[in-house]
Amino acid sequence: MSAIAAPSVDPLPRSRWAALGVLATGMLMTILDGSIVTVAMPAIQSDLGFTPVGLSWVVNAYLIAFGSLLLLAGRLGDLIGRKRMFLAGTGVFTAASLLAGVAASPGVLIAARFLQGVGSAMASAVSLGILITLFTEPRERARAIAVFSFTGAAGASIGQVLGGVLTDALTWNWIFFINLPIGIAALLIALPALPADRGLGLKAGADVLGALLVTSGLMTGIYAVVKIEEYGAGSAHTLGLGTLALALLAGFLVRQATAANPLMPLRILRSRSVSGANLVQMLMVAALFSFQILVALYLQKVLGYGAAETGLAMLPAAAVIGAVSLGVSARLNARFGERNVLLTGLVLLVGVLGLLTRVPVHASYLTDLLPVMLLAAGFGLALPALTSLAMSGAKEADAGLASGLFNTTQQIGMALGIAVLSTLAASRTESLTTAGSPVPEALTSGYHLAFAVGAGLLVAAFAVALAVLKAPKSPRA
Repeated sequence: MSAIAAPSVDPLPRSRWAALGVLATGMLMTILDGSIVTVAMPAIQSDLGFTPVGLSWVVNAYLIAFGSLLLLAGRLGDLIGRKRMFLAGTGVFTAASLLAGVAASPGVLIAARFLQGVGSAMASAVSLGILITLFTEPRERARAIAVFSFTGAAGASIGQVLGGVLTDALTWNWIFFINLPIGIAALLIALPALPADRGLGLKAGADVLGALLVTSGLMTGIYAVVKIEEYGAGSAHTLGLGTLALALLAGFLVRQATAANPLMPLRILRSRSVSGANLVQMLMVAALFSFQILVALYLQKVLGYGAAETGLAMLPAAAVIGAVSLGVSARLNARFGERNVLLTGLVLLVGVLGLLTRVPVHASYLTDLLPVMLLAAGFGLALPALTSLAMSGAKEADAGLASGLFNTTQQIGMALGIAVLSTLAASRTESLTTAGSPVPEALTSGYHLAFAVGAGLLVAAFAVALAVLKAPKSPRA
């Protein structure tokens, strides 16, 4: 039998919802690991003797590995089997977490963080692909995507609280050790719960040159972006690496158009739902970095909140996102269509960042910040709708690739948000402090600028969604 035959999938497991729980747990670990580390950075620096520049690599090593390997891992999942890729990725991530927890030097911790990024990419890239093959009925799929999307939002908020609690009560090492029981449990449940699939076979897309081009292009580009704050956007370092990354990615697209068995068949980009949803997501995630990270910095550096207090202050946002995504998003998507729900969510998120451009130096949580947290419900509308749109145009044979692409644009958007918005905020703050402004006022003004630019990105996302994504012909029952 030819290795290029359609993928063979075993019958569905007895409980698809157990499989969804495994996939959601994998997503939770990935998001949790990204946010939990930021709270523990000062303790890690003090204990292991990191330099300020070296400390950034605790985050950057993970981000570069994760963002650059998602597309490749997603396609490999289609070829060798998505279950195999998920299990291998979860195993690598869990083992790397143990290595990170016992690290006694900066080099070992950075290497462990890179391996964590590799494992996360392998597992995350195929998760949505597995999900859409498990849940084929539209209403069930919408509910499953809502659960999956919520775990991402919850992981960010839980990570900030848990990171502060573990670091204060125990040591920073436990922010990594906490992954061990979760990872082992996920592996034990995934073995019987996830459906086995043989995949298309490597001959259906064993494009080694394409793999090298896309991985090196993404890795170079993400590295250039995360170093913008250090070197500057107009520096020779940034422009040179950015040009190299674009050349490598252009070479990858040319290769995919001409290769007999491309790694990424370009047919997937012909779907307006796939290409439009990925572009909207990149803009939305870049903008919402200013909410997830800069609001936390504002709470700590301007209002004087502690790490745990900051996490608790942002919990209402996670609560309303969860209530909306789990409680009503699936029904709204079925009734009004994903495009209309996405547009409504984006309007609410523009309101979030619009209000944040006006937060004062001496803010009241109840009057100035709680309304912002409640409007974050827009994310609970936007993300499930966007996920459904991004996966709706992919055939079953390309589900892993579509999943990897969606996660890749998410990471690129996050990296761009970190680089651009934090650089703008820091530049405005520095210019004001140099001119003699008090530090709290200067910091707040810098954050205001970042929030305003983020709101502009969300307006652009709204325009793309309105112009590119197709409206349903009629409301669905």
